[in-house]
Amino acid sequence: MESVIRFLEGKLKLRVNREKSAVAPVGQRKFLGHRILLNGKLGISSQSVDRAKDKIRQITRRDRGVSLAQVIVELNSFLPGWIAYDRHAACRFQLQCLDEWIRHRLRCYRLKQRKRGRSVAGFLRSLGVSAMHAARLASSGKGWWRLSNCPPVKAGLSNAWFHSQGLVSLVLKYDSLHH
Repeated sequence: MESVIRFLEGKLKLRVNREKSAVAPVGQRKFLGHRILLNGKLGISSQSVDRAKDKIRQITRRDRGVSLAQVIVELNSFLPGWIAYDRHAACRFQLQCLDEWIRHRLRCYRLKQRKRGRSVAGFLRSLGVSAMHAARLASSGKGWWRLSNCPPVKAGLSNAWFHSQGLVSLVLKYDSLHH
């Protein structure tokens, strides 16, 4: 580390921030929200994903009292910019996982908006969920997060349903930046 600092400061006349600088294997360091993968490609750092998730949690908080359409508008204003910044990173799988997590949060948000048992059951039936499944889910003791991950809810509030509501898919946006 000392020889690198001497070279950078002495020969190249650069200033080195000793608090942020370190000598470590490439996979353990991050730079501007990115990390270098073992195959030499660029990836998204876990801290960057965590910060994005924190922002998404703020937007999709269930106690905000705003419509799902407003939440989708706010997500659509945040996510494309975040993806554009990371467009050079090899992160398709991470984005698929993040996409699923966002839809899970939105399902939870939408079910919580419906609140009462009959209202939830009627909402699920209107989305094509069978009456038996809708009634069983509406009267279950599961919390909103667990309930929103049940197969009938996922079928009713499908990816296509979210697309029809205007939600931008991270993977599709990422793919469009690469082609």
